[in-house]
Amino acid sequence: MKSIVIYNSQTGFTKQYAEWISEAAGCECVSLKKIRKIKLADYDAIVFGSWCMAGTLMKLDWFKKQMPSLSAAGKKLIVFAVGATPAEAPEVAAEMKRMLSEEEKQMAKLFYCPGGLNYDNMNWLSKTMMKMLAKMLMSKKDATKKDIKKAEMILNSYDISDKKYIAPIVSEIK
Repeated sequence: MKSIVIYNSQTGFTKQYAEWISEAAGCECVSLKKIRKIKLADYDAIVFGSWCMAGTLMKLDWFKKQMPSLSAAGKKLIVFAVGATPAEAPEVAAEMKRMLSEEEKQMAKLFYCPGGLNYDNMNWLSKTMMKMLAKMLMSKKDATKKDIKKAEMILNSYDISDKKYIAPIVSEIK
């Protein structure tokens, strides 16, 4: 089965997961920036991975446009989202539920992989948004311990990525 992993990464976590998946599944790995040279119809399985910001999977609209024709051609479609939130956090399930419509869920399998924050690789806008979010959480009148803990967590870079999260994705490819 000829497979490809296409990724969109801002700070490196999605790229790392894409490389792990590619290596484990024995398939090609390409940045979304270089996809114009690739003919997706030549692949049996197409995996798209990107990073989340405020519950939105960046560049997912690009993949959604490809999905109907690829699905109709019998291609296996897989999407993985990489975020800074731990996988077991309740908000992850809620965000994942909203990423694809019911029709799109019939075409593609969706997975979540926790990544982290890397301020050294973030653009100015992303850094500013994260710092503002932390400040907002800490200054809430009715801030909970959970809010304060989250704010403290996002004030610094951290890495919660783990290779174990690729197992169901690799299994789905094969």
